[in-house]
Amino acid sequence: MIYYCLTIILLMPIILALGSIPFRIQQFSMADLERPREQAAQLTDAGARIVHAQNNAWEALIIFTVALFIASQNAMLGDAIVPACIVFVVARFCHASFYLMGKGVLRFLSFLTGLGAALWIVGVSIF
Repeated sequence: MIYYCLTIILLMPIILALGSIPFRIQQFSMADLERPREQAAQLTDAGARIVHAQNNAWEALIIFTVALFIASQNAMLGDAIVPACIVFVVARFCHASFYLMGKGVLRFLSFLTGLGAALWIVGVSIF
């Protein structure tokens, strides 16, 4: 289950990047494959929010990967951390959803929930 969670978190920024394509087409009449980052920087409203959610998803991937690395180094890749991994995935899905909806407070709370789950994995692994 842990590796399924890691795979989901790995795919999330990629899915969000693909999700920006309709916003690019809507705003610019095409997705610029030659300068995608420059075009992404010019997106507004929901298009800009999905790009920001994607950037944040890359950062979350790093946090989750490091937490799992610490767990693996302490032989904790077992049932003890599975609930925290699931909480992390759900929190990150909610985070991206709230980002797209423009719900800042809920987005922040889901961020804290995901961070708490990652810190719990680290804490259980080293103490």
